[in-house]
Amino acid sequence: MSTEPLRFDTKIAVLLREDLEPWQRLNVTAFLVSGLGTQVPEVIGEPYEDADGVGSLPMFRQPVLVFQGTKETLTAAHARVLSRALPRAVFTGDLFTTGNDRDNRAAVRAVPTAEPLSLAHPVLERPTGATAPGGAPRRRRPGAPGRRPLAPRHTRRGRRDVDR
Repeated sequence: MSTEPLRFDTKIAVLLREDLEPWQRLNVTAFLVSGLGTQVPEVIGEPYEDADGVGSLPMFRQPVLVFQGTKETLTAAHARVLSRALPRAVFTGDLFTTGNDRDNRAAVRAVPTAEPLSLAHPVLERPTGATAPGGAPRRRRPGAPGRRPLAPRHTRRGRRDVDR
């Protein structure tokens, strides 16, 4: 078994509007990343198996980075994603009030592409080392002044770390 750290040529980025409540951030992130593996299957790893041989579903094989930004940052990121034809998902504010997939599709369909969605959250694969989507602030290292990370991250060793 190699001790070299795994490197990925892409990462998955989720850009959230900064004024969302914590429960909304979790909900939106879950919805947005749910479609990526269906369109970009190479982002999905192998199924997991515990020590007793009980299998679990496969997950993303690479990091998911969560960013936050203003509505203007989201608008700029949305335009950039469209111009690069990157895989994306969007979530509008109306989706918090719908209760099924049909109504979700109608809510998104009601917003023209050129008009910024009220809660546009691009999800994209981006080359490692590229700037954050739409100029969104990068997450800072633990202990860095100014901001705390959006959420802790669990490592494969089971420790609870914040982003590096």
